[in-house]
Amino acid sequence: MTVINPPARVAFVGLGVMGAAMAANLRRAGFELAIHSRSRGKAATLEAAGATWCASGAEAAKGSAIIGLCVPDTPDVEAAIFGPGGIAEGVAKGATVIDFSTISAKATADFATRLLAERGAHLLDSPVSGGPQGAIDGILTCMVGGDRGAFEAAAAYFGAVGRTVTLLGPAGSGQVCKSANQLVICATLVAVSEALALGRKAGLDPEAMRGALTGGSADSFVMRNHAKRLLEGKFTPGFRAELMRKDMRLAAQAIRDHGVFGPATAMAAPLLELVCNRGAGKKDLVALGRMIGELSGVGPLAADRPRSD
Repeated sequence: MTVINPPARVAFVGLGVMGAAMAANLRRAGFELAIHSRSRGKAATLEAAGATWCASGAEAAKGSAIIGLCVPDTPDVEAAIFGPGGIAEGVAKGATVIDFSTISAKATADFATRLLAERGAHLLDSPVSGGPQGAIDGILTCMVGGDRGAFEAAAAYFGAVGRTVTLLGPAGSGQVCKSANQLVICATLVAVSEALALGRKAGLDPEAMRGALTGGSADSFVMRNHAKRLLEGKFTPGFRAELMRKDMRLAAQAIRDHGVFGPATAMAAPLLELVCNRGAGKKDLVALGRMIGELSGVGPLAADRPRSD
């Protein structure tokens, strides 16, 4: 398959925080860009930058060699591709749909089989890591599953939105890797939060403790970033706890589907349920750390007390 380079026409469907940033980088890279979202208001900045608004996913897909997609959950992806006015109605034979959403790996494989059978188009699953800032900066990590030829043809498209782009196997493989990614983040955050609660309860200065831990083998992205936000009392997302709950449900399903002994998942997933059930689902994921501190009997940090978010 031929690599699709700018100024080829491509599309993006779903203009939330992540999707809008990825679409902006595609336009900045020189692609002719068609866009669609449930709310046109989200498209104003992109339209001003030269993107073309389309009334449906089908319209955006028509004439587009690659169609990106980023929506919240598995049913949203199915509706965006196969629902009335969906991408499948307009996608051409040989075109590629790249789903950047985080959804069920099994459903992804089914969607890929269906799209190829019904429309002769490929579906690549490419859940991402790096958060909103990574999307804005175009340095996301893309974990990709699907056809190698379609993946190679989309190299320039991926290059506009990501820095680390890895083909991991057939359809659904990217979703399995993303579940592993979220599992590592959550399990690490639980351990980091528990460690800081231990330090606080023993009378240690938590910021000094974090500094010591980042200097040794306990260092991690979570220790350097999530723990810092926890200690500063910054609970405005970020990445919402309720979204991580959804991702951990997917991880738990993947663990069951593949018959993996999953003690870390069994520990972390219920804690995300508890965080959300306690009313913190719309807070940043580090609300998990605050809950662990509260349940450990240590009061809120000074930075945490006056905040209204």
